Amino acid sequence: MRLSGSGGQIPLEPKADRDTVRRHNLSLVLRAVRDEGEVTRAGVSARVGLTRAAISSLVEQLLESGFLSESGKTFSGQAGRPGTVLKVARTGVAGIGVEINVDYVSVCVVDLAGTDRVRLVEHLDNRGAPPARVLGRAAGIAARALASAAEQDLQAVGAELALPGLISAGTVRQAPNLGWSRVAAEAPFADALAAHRPGLPPLPVRAENEANLAALAELWFGGLGDVRTFLYLTGEIGVGGALVLDGELLRGAHGFAGEIGHVVVDPEGPECRCGSRGCLEQYAGQSALLRSAGLDETNGAAGVAELERRARAGEERAVTALERAGLMLGRVVSGAVNLFDPDAVVLGGIYRPLVPWLSPTAGAELATRVVSGLWPEAGDRLRASSPAADAARGAAARVVQDVLSDPVAYAARVA
Repeated sequence: MRLSGSGGQIPLEPKADRDTVRRHNLSLVLRAVRDEGEVTRAGVSARVGLTRAAISSLVEQLLESGFLSESGKTFSGQAGRPGTVLKVARTGVAGIGVEINVDYVSVCVVDLAGTDRVRLVEHLDNRGAPPARVLGRAAGIAARALASAAEQDLQAVGAELALPGLISAGTVRQAPNLGWSRVAAEAPFADALAAHRPGLPPLPVRAENEANLAALAELWFGGLGDVRTFLYLTGEIGVGGALVLDGELLRGAHGFAGEIGHVVVDPEGPECRCGSRGCLEQYAGQSALLRSAGLDETNGAAGVAELERRARAGEERAVTALERAGLMLGRVVSGAVNLFDPDAVVLGGIYRPLVPWLSPTAGAELATRVVSGLWPEAGDRLRASSPAADAARGAAARVVQDVLSDPVAYAARVA
C-alpha cells in the first residue's frame, strides 16, 4: 500500500473499463504503425502482442476515422494470404507549431507521421514590441500556414507556441529578451488566430518553452540514435537549455528547469536583461558573439551567417570570439554534466553551424572539468543538432503526440 506524505492513502486510479482498454489499444496500434512506417496487420499484432482478430477490429476503426490508410499487398514468404500495407494517413490530422523568437517567427505544420509539410519563416524585430502585436503577427503567419495545409487536405487539431522564456499555465512569467513579464500568451494568440480564420472552428492553443520543444524535436527527429538522456542548448539572442532524461523532459518543480543561459559565469560581468550580471548569454548569446566579432549585433540571422563566413576564412577576430564563447559554454556545461550525467550535449539554434569553432575550447573545458573522466576532447558526445529538429517542428509534433496517445478524442474533430 502506497501512502501520501501526510500519512493518508493515495487514491487508487479507477479500474479500467472496456472503453478505456480499447482506447489504449487503439493508441498502441496507431503508434506501432507510425513507428514502423509501413506494416501489415500481422506485423502490428507481433509488435503489440494482441491477437490478429483484435488488431483487425482496431485497424478498421482507425481506417474509418481517417488515421490510417492501406494499400498494395505484401508477401511474407509464409503460407496464407498476402497482407495489405498499413501507413498513417498523409491527410487529415495535423499539428501546427509557432516559434516566436526575438528576431523571427517560424511556423511548421506536420502530419500524423511527423513529416514537415508546411514551413513559413519571417524575420521580424520583436524586441520591445507590445506582446499583443507580436502574437497577432504570429497568428497571421500561422493562418497562412494553415491555409497551405488545407490545400494538402491537412487539418490542424491544435497549435503550440514555442516561446523564449519561463512559461507557466499559458503565461510567460519572464522573457527578458522579448521584454515580456507576466504576459498571457495562449488565449490572445488563439483569439488572433480565430480572427484570421472566420467561419472555422477555433484551435486549442498551448504554450511551452522553445528550448524544451527544440530538445523534443531532436529526440524525435534528430540523429541521436540510442541516446535518450542529453542536455540541449539552443543559441539565439539568449541561450536556452533543456534536459531530457530517458526520453522525457526534466521539467523541475515549477517547469522552469534548463535555464542555463542565466547561469552566472562572472558575477562582476556585464549586466543581463534578467537583472543579474555575468550570465552565460552575455558571453555566448547571439548579440554577444556578433559584438565580440566586430559585427552589428542587431543583424540576426544575416549576422550569424557573416560570422560563419569570416570564421571559415580564418579571420582572427571572428575565430577568437567563437573560441571565447566555446570556453564559457564549456565551463557552464561541465557543471551541468557533473550534476546531470547526460550521454550527450547537443548544440542547436545558431550554434549548429558554428560548432566547428565552438567545440574545441568547449570540449577542452569538458575534458578538464567533468569529474567522471568520460569526456575526452575528441569524440561525439558534444555534437551539433540535426537540421531536421527545431522548436517549431517540436511544437507541432507535440500536438500530434496527443493524437497518437488518444486517437478517439480527436476522431470527431477530423470528421
